[in-house]
Amino acid sequence: MQRVPLGRFMGVTIFLWSLIVFLHCTATSYGGLIPLRLFLGMVEATVVPAIEITLGMFFVPEVHGILQPLFWVSCMGAPIPAGFIAYGLLYSHSAVAPWKLFIITTGGLTFFLSIIAWFLYPNNPAEARFLSLEERLFLVTRIHDATTSSIEYKKVKQSQLREVVRDPVSWLFGLQAFTLMISNNIAYQQNLLFVSIGVDDLGSTLVSAASGGFSVACCIVATLLLRYVPWRRAYWGTFWCLPAIAGGIGMAALDWNRKESLLACLILAGGTFGITYIIALGWTTSTAAGYTKKLARNVFFMAGYGIANLISPQIWVPSDAPRYYPAWIIQIVISWAGTPLILIVIDVILSRRNKERYAWIAQQEAAGKTRTGVIEQIDADGNKTEVEVDISLLDLTDLENKYFIYPL
Repeated sequence: MQRVPLGRFMGVTIFLWSLIVFLHCTATSYGGLIPLRLFLGMVEATVVPAIEITLGMFFVPEVHGILQPLFWVSCMGAPIPAGFIAYGLLYSHSAVAPWKLFIITTGGLTFFLSIIAWFLYPNNPAEARFLSLEERLFLVTRIHDATTSSIEYKKVKQSQLREVVRDPVSWLFGLQAFTLMISNNIAYQQNLLFVSIGVDDLGSTLVSAASGGFSVACCIVATLLLRYVPWRRAYWGTFWCLPAIAGGIGMAALDWNRKESLLACLILAGGTFGITYIIALGWTTSTAAGYTKKLARNVFFMAGYGIANLISPQIWVPSDAPRYYPAWIIQIVISWAGTPLILIVIDVILSRRNKERYAWIAQQEAAGKTRTGVIEQIDADGNKTEVEVDISLLDLTDLENKYFIYPL
């Protein structure tokens, strides 16, 4: 991702995604699906960080954080078209199984998306063809001024890799992704839960679409709240876990005969904690500077995400059906109560760093020092000379660049 143009990387990765989706039609057993799901996870795990890096190139951290839920409407709302497509295909009388028709449909859409990404996905703002030259210059300058860091740097820096490992914030972001995603199997379990509550097989696809619509509404509300209510991201992450806790308690405590109430609780639990994931994902990228460190920081997040998704299906033990009390308890305690605590710890650490930096910047300004750094250049005579440049051009990390202020 760091060595090749980002647009080309995305085009090829999405093409591989579509190819793997198509190959699902060739599976004839459970064992055949396992390697396909493994490879599908490999391409998915790289697309999300690439998108986050792109958003960080085009939006200053404050705007990036506000737009994050609105951008992820496309993900949260995916069950809406998927539900209607699945509902229609279940009426198919073709010799091809309905699930294979669904795979062909979604794989085809992904293939066309890969073509669009190859030609239109921007490598960086300076090469964005949908912007005028003046807009590109304005955008690059704005990002530099806001972050005091580089937009893109194509050389992998070993020092930044070492720093991201030593930085406790990297581990905390990975840990909160792990704890939150322990509950992520709800997205795959909910159709079975819909049926166990009393919704028929066809109806469950439509209820999934309704659940996706609720998630989209939550994303829009979250964007508006982030825009107009000046709260910290750790607090907003906590806020969006509260409805999930309420829904989880309802699923465990309500009488099993109250079908409508259980359905509402299930949709409430499954459709809200994703906002916390979205907020934390954007925060993960925007609190790191240095291009290599930004990419590596996302590795921690996605590693936590991936490990948790290996574990999350295992908490739904068939013998616990239909109430699944242990699963709901684990999700309430670890995912929806534990994750906000980790986010608050991150907020405390970054707040302390900012306090120290504001004091240091005030000292620099009082001494008349400007926001510059020194690089070595070789002149026409072959002699090494030191030249002062704006610090944003040096691709420094957030720990190296004390002018970098962490977005909270």
